[in-house]
Amino acid sequence: MKNSRFTARAGGSPVASCLVTLAWGLSVALAGIGPAQAMDLSHRDDLTPADREKVAGVLSHPDDPGTVEAFEIMAGGAATSRKKLNTTAFSFPSANLSFEEQRDFLLGNGLFEKFWVSSPASTQASDGLGPLFNARSCQGCHLRDGRGHPPRAGEEPVALFLRLSVPPETEAERTMLDEGRALVLPEPTYGTQFQTFAVQGLPAEGRLRVSYAEKPVTLADGTEVSLRVPTYEMTDLGYGPMRPDVMVSPRVAPQMIGLGLLEAIHPGDILARADPEDADGDGISGRASLRRDAQTGEWVLGRFGWKASEPTVRSQSAGAFAGDIGISSPDVPKPFGDCMPAQTACFDLPTGEQAHLGESEAPDPVMALVDFYSRNLAVPARRDVDAPEVLTGKALFSDLGCASCHTPKYVTSRKAAQPGHRFQLIWPYTDLLLHDMGEGLADHRPAGSASGREWRTPPLWGIGLTELVSGQESYLHDGRARTLEEAILWHGGEGQAARDGYAALEKADRDALIRFLKSL
Repeated sequence: MKNSRFTARAGGSPVASCLVTLAWGLSVALAGIGPAQAMDLSHRDDLTPADREKVAGVLSHPDDPGTVEAFEIMAGGAATSRKKLNTTAFSFPSANLSFEEQRDFLLGNGLFEKFWVSSPASTQASDGLGPLFNARSCQGCHLRDGRGHPPRAGEEPVALFLRLSVPPETEAERTMLDEGRALVLPEPTYGTQFQTFAVQGLPAEGRLRVSYAEKPVTLADGTEVSLRVPTYEMTDLGYGPMRPDVMVSPRVAPQMIGLGLLEAIHPGDILARADPEDADGDGISGRASLRRDAQTGEWVLGRFGWKASEPTVRSQSAGAFAGDIGISSPDVPKPFGDCMPAQTACFDLPTGEQAHLGESEAPDPVMALVDFYSRNLAVPARRDVDAPEVLTGKALFSDLGCASCHTPKYVTSRKAAQPGHRFQLIWPYTDLLLHDMGEGLADHRPAGSASGREWRTPPLWGIGLTELVSGQESYLHDGRARTLEEAILWHGGEGQAARDGYAALEKADRDALIRFLKSL
């Protein structure tokens, strides 16, 4: 576990000042946690002293990491789904929703699955698609609310797309990025996202081709595993050449479960685990992602997205509406989506904004219902938590240091916005921090606080159901890993030691670790 050392490294930058603000009141939290030691939760301003004592006990490490812990099966606390598992395992509502909330969830589900059409259209409440876009619906990328995957042979990519940006060239651009007034600088002609579809009559931005080369890796016992190394090519560019120094980052859509519970984690619990300068010398730093709030301009903690660039589920959803589908919302009022001034024909087309329906193409309550749906997709209950092989794998997960970034458990804030998310013991297996994952996974495209080698630790809850829900396994930010073993072997940078530890295990222990992951 990491200590909070923000004050010592405050410096004078806006980011450092924000860290100090967010971490104010934190003492050296979680230091030297052992089985008999309770962690310092003085930063938990939502808890009474009695609550803090109780929570500290619940969150302490077990004497033996290879044992079953109380309530471990209920990964999402009282919101956990215990429905029969099938391909819709990620699509059930939180189990503790009220009747009225279940109604809102179903309405949000309908909007999440809705196919948007181009304007003008006879269906006035569903038009506004594009003009440039990657998908026609939220469900198009988050199939059955699960993670996306790269295209199979002969398929056009939908759930995988490319982020675009360019490095700063002027002092003014560097200042704008340093001050957080922009997350990235868009490619001058193609914007921040390469969009492979367009409404009728408008050229798409081009085609995305993905190819792979196999890279053999030999484990300590002689077992050979093949990793696939992706190459991305943008062809048939519809609006002329890109800037030669364009930076590209491939992304697949992440799974949707448990997002509201992640938002309900107290920010101090996340900041307490950061150690940006690796002051304890364990090889694992962990940095908080910070960005300017679009409404207030204040620095806020990022939690969502592959680079933790978005602070809330709503901001993540609004950004996807605009970037992926070209739908404007009160939060991101861009009816032309990611169209750039150089794409003049894009701005000559009609939008779906209609004054009598609202000020944007997805006004509230549309945006509010999609946000509610996205925050309340339930985490399925764990399976086989007491199986001997699973417990062996759980102990190895701890011994190898995987839990240093994939933090197993939290107790959510009593001040969470939604009553059902308050004071829940949850098991997401993430610290929501940025980590250098090495050259093999680097995209060399900074975004906000995140460098070109950093990625947010993704939650692991539900990962064992990936194949059941999505019909195939694909992991990491671009879906390159076809198995959990491949995903582990791609870890570098701060994850290198854990990766090497896994590679040195005997087969039976490797199988046990994978079995544990499959139980999440």
